[in-house]
Amino acid sequence: MSPVFRMDEFVAPLDTFQLKTLVAVVDAGSLTAAAPLVFLSQSAVSEQMRKLEERVGLPLLVRSKAGVQPTPAGQRLLSHARQMLAISDEALRDVHGEALQGELHLAVTDYFRPGDVARLLKRLAETYPQVRLKVTVLKSAEIEAGYGQGQFDVGLSMRVIGGDKAAASRGAVLRREPLVWMGAAGMRLTRGEPVKLLALPDTCSLHQFTVKLLKKRGTAFNVALVASGVAGLQSALAAGLGIACLNESSLCDGVARVEPPHGLPVLPRVAFEFLPARKGESAFVARARTLLASQLA
Repeated sequence: MSPVFRMDEFVAPLDTFQLKTLVAVVDAGSLTAAAPLVFLSQSAVSEQMRKLEERVGLPLLVRSKAGVQPTPAGQRLLSHARQMLAISDEALRDVHGEALQGELHLAVTDYFRPGDVARLLKRLAETYPQVRLKVTVLKSAEIEAGYGQGQFDVGLSMRVIGGDKAAASRGAVLRREPLVWMGAAGMRLTRGEPVKLLALPDTCSLHQFTVKLLKKRGTAFNVALVASGVAGLQSALAAGLGIACLNESSLCDGVARVEPPHGLPVLPRVAFEFLPARKGESAFVARARTLLASQLA
């Protein structure tokens, strides 16, 4: 028997151009800046976003004087949009015999989605088997230094938004996350006692930012443990050895948010960014960066 489809069960596909416009708006930071990227007027970009939000049934962007930011729903849709657009582009190239192939050295900050990055990279390798991917996990400062010396083809680093004005002109933002105070699940801080801070080495920019912030706010603390990497920090947190300032995606089993009523300062957000393309970059590396953005966002 042939299957029977009801009209009220049919879900119309998302409009590819609207998704492309969403990506342009988020990457450019405003509707006005996105307009020339998609060859539309500012009002037409606004209309595309209105139609997409109407189609999804959820707000996708938060507008302010500083520009636009994706809502949680917008961030999730943005990730799918990048993948759909990249797959469409790659499919067209493949039928023309232009499949992506070559060797790519990627450097990734160890703060980036620590519980997911291995799975994401495995999926990338399965999707593009002709790309020989070499991955190095380092601190952001080491990535930026190595990238400047030509050691890596693509670098993905992290910066505190608003914490480093000099970094504002770096490459495209792949992902934004809030910083979070975290500790063992169920942990309770004792009022009046110094905070036991767990951190990565003091060469880490987030370590430096956290210490500076606590001192500025007059919060008493001592560095109780220095871990060599995020995985070690997560283990120390789960063991109840103290608290740490980490990006939201570092939350894991046994680790939970510690709300800041005990003198802990409110934390900003961080941005994960691809370092800007170097002069003379090959077409292969440029395409690979675009595909990485679609797979990792």
